[in-house]
Amino acid sequence: MERCYLPARAVPIDLILDEQADLACIAETWLDEAGGASLTQLCPPGYAVQHQPRSGGRGGGVAVVYKESIPLTRCPIPQSTLFECAHLRVGGRDSLGILLVYRPPRCTTVSLPELAGMVSGLALESQRLIVLGDFNVHAETTPSGAAQDFMAAMATMGLSQLVSGPTHRAGHTLDLVFCQGGEEGGGVEELTIAPLPWTAHHLIRFRITAPPNLRRGGGPKMVRPRRLMDPDGFLMALGEFPATLAGDPVDALVALWNKEVTRAVDTIAPERPLSSTRAKPSPWFTEELAAMKRKKRELEGVWRSKPSEPNRTRLCLYLRAYAAAIDAAKNVFFAANIASAKNRPAELFRVVRGLLYPAPQDGIPDNSAARCEAFAQFFADKVALIRSSFDTILTAVSEDVARAPACPILMDSFQLVQPEDMDKVLGEVRATTCILDPCPSWLIKEARGGLAEWVKVVVNASLQEGIFPASLKLAVIKPLLKKPSLDPTQLENFRPISNLPFLGKVMERVVAAQLQAFLVDTDFLDPVQSGFRPGHGTETALVALVDDLRRELDRGSVSLLVLLDLSAAFDTVDHGILLGRLAGMGLGGTVLQWLHSFLEGRSQMVSLGDTCSAPQPLTCGVPQGSVLSPMLFNIYMKPLGEIIRSFGVRCHLYADDVQLCHSFPPVTKEAVQVLNRCLAAVSDWMRANKLKLNPDKTEVLLVSRKAEQGIGLQPVLDGVALPLKTQVRSLGVLLLDSSLSLEPQVSAVARGAFAQLRLVRQLRPFLGRSDLATVVHALVTARLDYCNALYVGLPLKTARKLQLVQWAAARLITGAAYRERTTPLLSQLHWLPICYRAQFKVLVLTYKALNGSGPIYLSERISSYEPGRSLRSSGEALLSVPPASQARLVGTRDRAFLLGGGSPAMEHPPQRYTASPNPFEF
Repeated sequence: MERCYLPARAVPIDLILDEQADLACIAETWLDEAGGASLTQLCPPGYAVQHQPRSGGRGGGVAVVYKESIPLTRCPIPQSTLFECAHLRVGGRDSLGILLVYRPPRCTTVSLPELAGMVSGLALESQRLIVLGDFNVHAETTPSGAAQDFMAAMATMGLSQLVSGPTHRAGHTLDLVFCQGGEEGGGVEELTIAPLPWTAHHLIRFRITAPPNLRRGGGPKMVRPRRLMDPDGFLMALGEFPATLAGDPVDALVALWNKEVTRAVDTIAPERPLSSTRAKPSPWFTEELAAMKRKKRELEGVWRSKPSEPNRTRLCLYLRAYAAAIDAAKNVFFAANIASAKNRPAELFRVVRGLLYPAPQDGIPDNSAARCEAFAQFFADKVALIRSSFDTILTAVSEDVARAPACPILMDSFQLVQPEDMDKVLGEVRATTCILDPCPSWLIKEARGGLAEWVKVVVNASLQEGIFPASLKLAVIKPLLKKPSLDPTQLENFRPISNLPFLGKVMERVVAAQLQAFLVDTDFLDPVQSGFRPGHGTETALVALVDDLRRELDRGSVSLLVLLDLSAAFDTVDHGILLGRLAGMGLGGTVLQWLHSFLEGRSQMVSLGDTCSAPQPLTCGVPQGSVLSPMLFNIYMKPLGEIIRSFGVRCHLYADDVQLCHSFPPVTKEAVQVLNRCLAAVSDWMRANKLKLNPDKTEVLLVSRKAEQGIGLQPVLDGVALPLKTQVRSLGVLLLDSSLSLEPQVSAVARGAFAQLRLVRQLRPFLGRSDLATVVHALVTARLDYCNALYVGLPLKTARKLQLVQWAAARLITGAAYRERTTPLLSQLHWLPICYRAQFKVLVLTYKALNGSGPIYLSERISSYEPGRSLRSSGEALLSVPPASQARLVGTRDRAFLLGGGSPAMEHPPQRYTASPNPFEF
């Protein structure tokens, strides 16, 4: 396995590709923790990067760029303040270990002994250990003092130093390579040193022998050339749907679809082997750059054959021109990508993330069949363990199944779709390709105009028969590491990401549209359920929650906010109970039969690379990654809200996020008993419905004016006392504190927005002003605008934190100096200041609530102004604002929705609530 060691501040991608390096180690990267665009510049296509920055100050840092086909794992080790290092493992636990080090010249007597101690702890963890980097130890002379002791300690651990020759332009040997067993026993071959014209350090390259099965998917991979997959050619090869088969069963039609689509795509773009060692060209690399690269290599050859100063100067000048041409090509490429995704937020985030962050790795050490089976069994056992904790067994028939429907059948058949409807549905489905699909999903979307008849026949057959095809019930699971810092060898550190066949998702979207219309017509869902509903979202749910808390705080009441935590809620849903709820809401006939077929008989398998596990049957749960699953889960959770409100406790729901809010006068200590009885009833309902509460992760926030008002309040859930906290994160996004000051939330938003702004700054050389403004809005101002309706009435010192971010963003886009006034810059960008953006958001929410496009729990908070006598303004749509006499605490009153929101609402004429607002005009 060939290896490059590049101790330079900036590493051209060309060098990694020209050397055909499997791994490239870089010392002194001079990158901060975010890395950003500079870090992505280290990665050619098909490569990934692991980076360890300096913990404080400038300079330093190490990085390893490696091919994605190599199973390289980052191993956590304690970081020192005296040097930077990264410990990586190639292959399994007992294979090759690598420790990359950059040690500054200072503190030699302290840093070298500490480094030797770290190496001693790692020497026993791998069969072979390689320690390399910039040690700033002059190995060309006889070492003395701490350097001599360090070299002796490395030799004592069986680590031999292999570099013999200058590695610096000044003739010093500063960059060292230590290997257990020496050059022969350690498997290190062909170590050479070559000077580089653009850095003072030299290039050290060598080869390491490795097992033949080290690479992931060692054989050639079968791929289809995308350039050959033309939509028109695909439709011509596929042909028209055979009308004589229109009455066949849906399973036969799906088999026909898979067969004919596979034949068509094989005709236009047959699979061909692609070697995993083949380097991919960068997407921005043009023919002009290829010609310049050839010229660059000619000049390099001249300089290496005759290393004179004129030749080196000529080469360096050409390198600057080559780098400028690369920047110009990147500018054109990035601008085109951003412009194409400007009106598609999800695609824009993907493009920007690709510019700022290296491609994420799955972190899985190996893709063996045994590893696949271990993941599959782990995910299945996790759900089975939760289900086994309930009183009934998996196959028990629930009481809800035998219960008679609560209302007559209101919907017993689906409406059949037309070709024009299918064209719209195909355009809305995400182009995520599953390995079970006969062809790439993007090709289906591109050719959807000619495929509408094919898909319409299959979908209508499914709707008429009330059968979801069996071949579309298999889900492909890809394990994803929850956090990069977690140990990838532990299965519990991964979450399953499900991928379903494309045709199945098309059927789901057709059914979901009709089921959603039925839910709207019957008003079946809980009014406070905000998950996956049109016009609802986390922002509206949080606005309502905080408004309730502020109103109670204004009345002088104490509130207890309980944030319940459920374990794998979507995976443990009981099919019998869910079907009983569906029947109880008025579904029957082929509709209920189709949903029954959709839930039953499902299975999943784990996929790692080209290896898949055996399918595991799913006896419960709603499918992950499904369009229908969130809607079905909301129906499943419908009775919970009624149970909570029966105790006089308010609640807010977002799918499986359940938040209980109980308010009471501070002198009423008996109120916590009511809350405990409510929690006990919730726990009983959860247990009866096969959902598991996690008391250890459930949080309780005390909202009061005085902390001592919480003394003696002790909520209890399943026998576990829930401690009162002064700060919680609601719905995973909003930091709430006991006084509802929102200072922790504002500080977190400002901190995150500034971090994104620093990353975006690295893209400024490659983007024009309009493209830069688009990226800033996607990554920075969107953070400032999220839930900013809650920022109305914030103290100026708190709001100023967000205003500073906006000013910095405006300066970044316009290129203005920090001394320039920001008011003209905001006007130039058509941006409202932070306080006015918050008021604008309140107006938008008010408009939606008044016009039926917002949640009912917001419209109920709005009351129309009705004068006591006839006035000229009687016919106008004015809103009522409670008088100040009803508010005890001015600081909270001014910030409650439409109590404080009524102020900006009243400042605008009534016609503003009858015109359609554009939320992006600020």
